[in-house]
Amino acid sequence: MKKILMTALVMALVSGWAAHGDEESQAGRGVVARWKDAVVTVQLVLKTGMSYEGQESSAREGKVEVTGTIIDPEGLVVVSLSAVNPDEVYRRMAGPGASRIDITTEVTSVRIMLADGQELAGKMVLRDRDLDLAFIRPTKKPVKPLAYVDLSKAAKPELLDKMLILCRLGTEAGRGLSATFDHVHCIIEKPQTYYLPGLPAVASSLGAPVFSMDNSIVGLLLLRVVPSALSYTTTRVGSLLPPGLMYVVLPGPAILDAARQAGE
Repeated sequence: MKKILMTALVMALVSGWAAHGDEESQAGRGVVARWKDAVVTVQLVLKTGMSYEGQESSAREGKVEVTGTIIDPEGLVVVSLSAVNPDEVYRRMAGPGASRIDITTEVTSVRIMLADGQELAGKMVLRDRDLDLAFIRPTKKPVKPLAYVDLSKAAKPELLDKMLILCRLGTEAGRGLSATFDHVHCIIEKPQTYYLPGLPAVASSLGAPVFSMDNSIVGLLLLRVVPSALSYTTTRVGSLLPPGLMYVVLPGPAILDAARQAGE
């Protein structure tokens, strides 16, 4: 009799867990359906030159693709500056030593690749090094308003709340949409509010939008340069990032404030 009761209890618990998992998956699919068209691929052609103590090397041209988020109906896109211009990270981490090496990056071409396959020519209109943001606007106004994320209606998650990170994969995956569950592991309040994600964030693209499970935007997954002693990655993400770098989710209102300058 005891074995029968124990078996019934285990089956009930397993069924409850499965039902809870199905509910979360269903909620996640709802978030994807609501926002997938606002998550795009931005393709940039970069010309990079470097000189060491005054001696220049030949410039190289390369193509990068990053995840972008449309934040207004006219197609203003926000991406991670670190993703499109990694020498900015080097400059901030190297400190005084960076003066010996000069790296210049010129954006020679920008294409915004919409979810429906349409491509729009674009231009970078603003860089915010402190917040790790870059803003890109189509060179021509779209024929019709585009799907976009309204940053003014951002959620304010609490500690341990579940989040969903959306990003576009590379060409080898057909630029398909990837969705990853994560949680708020910590909330930094000063000098700027940040939500710290966990290990799942490492599998996502910088610049990826992060949503709450009630279908509201939380912010963007970005890179923050911090003193090594304060590095979140040292204790939580191990060796996946160098000391002094950590993934953060910058809240929507802070991005919106920076976006207003891009509009101006």
